Amino acid sequence: MNKFFTLAFVLLFSSLVFSQKSRTKTTEISKPFVLGVIDEIQSKELNEKRTLNIYLPEGYNPAEATKYPVIYLLDGSADEDFIHISGLVQFNSFEWINQVPKSIVVGIATVDRKRDFTFPTTIENDKTRFPTTGHSDQFIAFIEKELQPFIEKKYKTTESKMIIGQSLGGLLGTEILLKKPSLFNKYVIVSPSLWWNNGSLLDLDAEVLKENYKPQTEIYIAVGKEGLTPTEIPRVMEVDANVLADKLKESKSKNVKIYFDYFPEENHGSILHTAVSNSFKFFYPQIK
Repeated sequence: MNKFFTLAFVLLFSSLVFSQKSRTKTTEISKPFVLGVIDEIQSKELNEKRTLNIYLPEGYNPAEATKYPVIYLLDGSADEDFIHISGLVQFNSFEWINQVPKSIVVGIATVDRKRDFTFPTTIENDKTRFPTTGHSDQFIAFIEKELQPFIEKKYKTTESKMIIGQSLGGLLGTEILLKKPSLFNKYVIVSPSLWWNNGSLLDLDAEVLKENYKPQTEIYIAVGKEGLTPTEIPRVMEVDANVLADKLKESKSKNVKIYFDYFPEENHGSILHTAVSNSFKFFYPQIK
């Protein structure tokens, strides 16, 4: 009898130990949650390597003929705007939402946004405060000559190209729109830092304003309740954004569409997510 109880105890203890080990092993199993792809491109224009965070839509297959619009996102690092903007794109492309077509998101990871997103300034104080500024021409050349060709060669893309930029990114988006508008056909310009160089960009004549401008171009501009700019000569962010919208609305081209959004309950830091979500309704209106 004692041998029986001893054997039963050993079997019971062994099963408990094995069960605990199995449970422990099960709870320790984990694997990465993959949101997208990380690409790197060596830029001759910028003389440096740039990181690209890529979101590919559900069902993307390079072996298939299906092609997708591309959304280029400034400030596209993983710890900046890439994750929440990619989430917006995914959500709005769900078949039960169907607000936007399935799209590729290209997040351009930031290296030096003051260098890349600003053109040369005549304001001496800004030159001193931000010594690396004034090289947006090189960054625009990078987009035109290197980035877009790289994406179009590697991925299945349509002709639809959107750019999203906020703050200094919005300044760069505006500069591209006024200087090289055909680089994109959809512009999301949020809280643009048009105060740069005392608002000189607002005085620029532009091809997109002329009657013979042919490319179909849609522009969404948004601003929150943001107040005075960090300049010696006071400017108001909301006013500058309105001036830009009014300037573009005067375009003589029938191929240019402009929409202005004001969010009085959002500020410079909180506006981007809401604005991008609203921009999709402008670019892709649903027929009810």
